[in-house]
Amino acid sequence: MAQYPDLLALWQAGVDAVRGDVAVRNAIAGGKIPAPDRIIAVGKAATAMASAAARAWPDAPCLIVTKYGHGDGAPVHAKMIEAAHPVPDAASLRAGQALIDAVTDCSAGSHLLMLVSGGASALAEVPVEGMTLDTLKAETQSLLASGTPIGDMNAHRTARSRIKGGKLLARFAGARVTTLALSDVEGDSLASIGSGIGDADADAAFAFTPRIIASNAIARGAVAAASPVPVRTNDETLYDDVAMLAPQIADMLRTAPSGLHILGGEPVVHLPATPGQGGRNMALGLALAREIQGLDNMQILVAGTDGTDGPTDAAGALVDGRTWQDSGAEALARADAYPWLKARDALVVTGPTGTNVMDVLIACKM
Repeated sequence: MAQYPDLLALWQAGVDAVRGDVAVRNAIAGGKIPAPDRIIAVGKAATAMASAAARAWPDAPCLIVTKYGHGDGAPVHAKMIEAAHPVPDAASLRAGQALIDAVTDCSAGSHLLMLVSGGASALAEVPVEGMTLDTLKAETQSLLASGTPIGDMNAHRTARSRIKGGKLLARFAGARVTTLALSDVEGDSLASIGSGIGDADADAAFAFTPRIIASNAIARGAVAAASPVPVRTNDETLYDDVAMLAPQIADMLRTAPSGLHILGGEPVVHLPATPGQGGRNMALGLALAREIQGLDNMQILVAGTDGTDGPTDAAGALVDGRTWQDSGAEALARADAYPWLKARDALVVTGPTGTNVMDVLIACKM
């Protein structure tokens, strides 16, 4: 039987094309960004984004807010706050206040460079008056468990926040804000990335220049460019429940021509009352393993471009027609795909990638 291409290497090619440092460096190389007086980076890719900006402007004060374990490689002079994701914690509240302090400290005539990536919604927060951290955490956990679409989640978060939806930059008294963002949302809207933490009102008193500098489409394009076999599908359609997506994708693959099939987006998963250990990509991978069981001509990788899937150290899963066993059904029902896949050497583990542009699925049909 013919050899499958290295799907993990193809996935990595997609990730490398949208790394935070690469995207920011490319944006700076365009020569249209004035030197900033302050740099603020927030999100899972904040450290990588800030490192590129700090190399260009080493004298600018820099604040980084990112996920625990995502701070390696930070500029030595930067202030770093690590916090929890996807459910905020006390450090998230400290980070939110630090963002307010940094923005309000900017003087008249100053230029603020905002570097925003996915995850910012949980990593930094200042709740509306009367809302406690316990309530914020409980509401977030409930939204995540119910599989609430990201747009609805962001609207909920913004209504309860004093820094989301343009409210942070409404405190800016300087002359110019440039926001560079990595998109982790369908449609690449800055108002949705990090619940609009780097967005500004249309009637803002300062000059505002927003730019999306990396996206799922760019990552998928890089996967396609690196493929040694013909690319038959390249779509951004992973926006349904995992239980619905798995049979749909498998049906498409069964009738599709041989070659590479690339899908992107961010599926959702409904969690039981007491979920196990896993994430949406591992759940989708395991569900797909069930759908393609017995087939000897198909291999599928699905993983989060940020290198993490749910509250685990894995990014996703790599499965084929031999992966599935009947005990997988119980793991799916418990939302406990991680230990099941780990026991079968089917996890994709990469560590933090320095980016976050949703998820990428790569399937090869021989």
